Amino acid sequence: MPTMSEKILARASGKESVEAGDIIIANIDIAMTHDLTGPLSVESFEKIGAERVWDSSKIVIPFDHQVPADSIDSANNHILMREFVKKHDIKHFYDVNAGVCHQILPEKGHVVPGEVIVGADSHTCTHGALGAFATGIGSTDMAMVFSEGNLWFKVPETNRFNITGELNDNVYAKDVILHIIGKMGADGSTYKACEFAGETVSNMSVSDRMVLCNMAIEMGGKTGLVEPDKKTINYVKKRSDKPYKVFKTDLDSPSLNIIDIDIDDLEPQIACPHNVDNVKPISEVDVEIDQVFLGSCTNGRLSDLRDAAKILKGNKIANGTRMLVIPASKEVYLNALDEGLLKIFVEAGALVSAPCCGPCLGGHTGIIGPGEVSLSTSNRNFKGRQGSSDGKVYLSSAAVAAASAIEGRIVAPE
Repeated sequence: MPTMSEKILARASGKESVEAGDIIIANIDIAMTHDLTGPLSVESFEKIGAERVWDSSKIVIPFDHQVPADSIDSANNHILMREFVKKHDIKHFYDVNAGVCHQILPEKGHVVPGEVIVGADSHTCTHGALGAFATGIGSTDMAMVFSEGNLWFKVPETNRFNITGELNDNVYAKDVILHIIGKMGADGSTYKACEFAGETVSNMSVSDRMVLCNMAIEMGGKTGLVEPDKKTINYVKKRSDKPYKVFKTDLDSPSLNIIDIDIDDLEPQIACPHNVDNVKPISEVDVEIDQVFLGSCTNGRLSDLRDAAKILKGNKIANGTRMLVIPASKEVYLNALDEGLLKIFVEAGALVSAPCCGPCLGGHTGIIGPGEVSLSTSNRNFKGRQGSSDGKVYLSSAAVAAASAIEGRIVAPE
C-alpha cells in the first residue's frame, strides 16, 4: 500500500519497500546545479578531496541565473564552472544561451518517470510533473552527490490534492496552485510529497502540471508529483530514449492524506506582498503597477507566451508601465519567434530578453526600485526578491499579467 514517492525511493535505495519516516540512502539518477549555486558545490567538492565525479553523464549544469555575466563575480563563477565541466568531462552543460534549468531538464530529455532528481535549487520539484521524485538540496549536499552518487532522505508522507471541476475562462494552472497555497499556508505541506491528481489535472497539459509541481515548495513541500499518463509518456518519448518505470499511488496507503479541491467557481488568483500564501481573488485586488514580468521557470513556457500574446495583440502597454518578457528557454524563444509572438510583444511596447531567470531572484535584468510595484508570473514575492526591499511583488498567471500591462493596474482579462 505504498505511495508513489515511497515506491520511487524504494527502487532508488534498492529496497523492496520503504515507509514514511524511514531514513534511506537513495541512488541519484540526475543531479543539477547552475551558475549561482554551482560554485559552492564545486568548492565543497574540492574541499572534501574528491578527485572525480561519480558519473559525468548524470550531472546537468545550466547557466541561467546571471546570464550573460553581469559582474566580475558572476564572470568568475562562470569561469569556475566551465573549468569544472571541462576537467570532469560533464556531458550535459548548457551555457548562457540555453535558458532556465527547470525548463531545460525536461525539454532535453533528462527527466523520465520513476527517477530521483536532485538540484541545487528549491524549485527542482518542477520535474515531478513527469512522475519523478524531484527535490531541491543544498550546495554542500550536492558536493556529496557529485562525489558519491547518492544522498540520504527521510521518506515523506503525502498530501494528495484531488482537484476537480472545470477551469473558467481566463483561469489557469497558476490560479489553481495559488489557491491551494493560500488554503494550505506556507507550511501546510512541510516535508510532504505533494501529489496533484483528479479530473482537472488529467485535463491539463504537461506544461500546466509543471506549474503545479514548481510551486509545491511554496507550501513547504518536499516535492511535487503528478502520476504519469498518456500525455506524460508522449512528452517523454519525444525527448528521451532513457528507460523508465511508471509508479502510481495506492489510495489505501496509511501515509496518504487526500485533500479535495473544487475549482468550478475559481476566479483568477493573486499572491500579494510579501508572502506567496497571501492569496486573494483578483476581484479583491486593485493596485497600480510599474512593471510586469512574464517569464521564469513557472510561467515562461510557450503556452504562457501564447496566452499573453492573445491578449496583447493589437493593444499597447499602458503609459508608465513597462513589461519584460523572458522565454524560459532557447526552444521556447525560437517557437515564439516562429509563431510571431515576440513581434506582438515588441509592438505592444514590451522588452523581450534572451532566455534566463531575469528578475526572479533579484538578478541583473529588470529589477524594481524603491516603492515600485511588480506583477510577476514567477513563483516568489518575498521582500527584495525582484530588487529593492522597498518594492512590492504580486504574482499572477500570464493572462492576468498581459491584461494588467495594458491597463497599468492589476485586472482580470475580459
